[in-house]
Amino acid sequence: MRDEIELTPELMLGAYSIGLFPMGSSEDPDRLEWYDPDPRGVMPLHGFHLSKRLARTVLNGRFTVTEDRDFEGVMRACAESAPGRETTWISETIIELFCRLHQMGYGHSIETWHDGKLVGGLYGVALGSVFFGESMFSRMPDASKVALVELVARLRLCGFDLLDTQMGTTHLSQFGGVEIAAVDYKVRLAHAIRMPRRWCALSKAEIISEINLMREETRAAGG
Repeated sequence: MRDEIELTPELMLGAYSIGLFPMGSSEDPDRLEWYDPDPRGVMPLHGFHLSKRLARTVLNGRFTVTEDRDFEGVMRACAESAPGRETTWISETIIELFCRLHQMGYGHSIETWHDGKLVGGLYGVALGSVFFGESMFSRMPDASKVALVELVARLRLCGFDLLDTQMGTTHLSQFGGVEIAAVDYKVRLAHAIRMPRRWCALSKAEIISEINLMREETRAAGG
């Protein structure tokens, strides 16, 4: 359905809470169209496939990874054109709206840096114990993958129940991403949004320990 009323952070949170997510109209990026796909893409937090090679990249210090250091910068990087993606729904209006969600404590970003430059990252919205992933970008090989691994480790440590990826893709399936029936997603969502806010402060040591655990789980599963 098309959005005909003022876009506000409260409207966005209400839409997320019932399973809708926004994308911009191809005719007018400042006008949101709301989507509720069936099936729905989700990323299992316990069952995430972390390959030995990617784990080594995450842990070898090639990238510096931060949380909520440059939310707007990540959004703007996600909005940049790229081969096969010449247009974007992430308009100035949308950036302003999500930055307000970030200021309210709902919008979060993970950034990856190399030599002091922002080279990858992702952003989304946390509500209760569900994280709604919105978009990611990469300017170097593995930069966005490292951000995803960091996100999953953080969500696990903070007690999240659900990572919503909107739609399943071949790219996400390599990490264990799956599609589930919308009715099952709504049941899980209804439980997750009733939980207290889960996003929490974590030490680097805690995150590294969790990433090592994720790698051991993958190895035990035969990955």
